[in-house]
Amino acid sequence: PTRPRGLPEALEPRRQRRLSRERDPIEAKIDLHGFGRFQAQDALTAFLMGAQARGYRSVLVVTGQGRRGGTGVIRASVHEWLQAPALRGVVSGFAPAARHHGGDGALYVTIRRV
Repeated sequence: PTRPRGLPEALEPRRQRRLSRERDPIEAKIDLHGFGRFQAQDALTAFLMGAQARGYRSVLVVTGQGRRGGTGVIRASVHEWLQAPALRGVVSGFAPAARHHGGDGALYVTIRRV
């Protein structure tokens, strides 16, 4: 029997720093620019499930910053998607990316082990 997984947590500051300084590898990246809201959600879910199946521990999700300084639809929704029941067994945590990895328009996502 498997126990239910909790919501993803914020990354530990040390882990986030190691990712931003590239001391821990970012093993894969997905760029959601150009997707509609529903296509982006489907692509993100498939990408994260595939990353878990491959044994990846951390990935970069690029959402973009939105148009004309506003928050884009994908960027505004991605936190909700990462906390959805479909991904609770996949995502262990997430945090904003460092500026050189996309800053406010990107997230580091850590993956649970299978």
